[in-house]
Amino acid sequence: MPRRALIVIDVQNEYITGNLPIEYPDVNVSLANIGRAMDAAQKHGVPVVVVQNFAPATAPIFARGSALAELHETVTSRPRAHYVEKALPSAFAGTDLADWLTAHDIDTIVIAGYMTHNCDDSTVRHAVHAGLSVEFLVDATGAVPYENSAGRASAEEIHRVFTVVMQSRFAAVLGTDEWIAALESGEAPARDNIYASNQRARASSSSESASASGGNR
Repeated sequence: MPRRALIVIDVQNEYITGNLPIEYPDVNVSLANIGRAMDAAQKHGVPVVVVQNFAPATAPIFARGSALAELHETVTSRPRAHYVEKALPSAFAGTDLADWLTAHDIDTIVIAGYMTHNCDDSTVRHAVHAGLSVEFLVDATGAVPYENSAGRASAEEIHRVFTVVMQSRFAAVLGTDEWIAALESGEAPARDNIYASNQRARASSSSESASASGGNR
């Protein structure tokens, strides 16, 4: 059995009613699943670590002292084993998280919270490089859209691509229902690798090309 801890990252009002609203998956869906994951963790003896991000008081988002930087009631209404305050994307950077996990003999972290492509992804990679296994709750996380000099991407595109990449090497990506079932059964979630992921994509492309060629004859 994996020795898990559920890491609930930055479930703060800024993402729900503030200046950085989560768009995909629907934030009400992800909030409900975050609550369900925390409840399941409590039931099965999985410690919950709550992470909160702060920026300087003058910042446009997550300003220290503002109501929008506070944790959402989904998190504050439930028990936690440990609290981490951070100022960088990774929940490990400049915090005591790594030491706490080691002290509690944790070998697998489970990620819920926001955002898929920023603090979640940074924490996932940091964990893998530190030798931890990772499980990522795809419907208890979420993304926002971006547009800059490199182009534009919707929240759905960002969430989908980041989770596909995670499953290829960095994490077992699964829904909250699947994760709760894994807690109850003791079975480890399915993992994948870069080579197999790439081979499937190449085979799918070849099949699609063959079908298109056949249809044009």
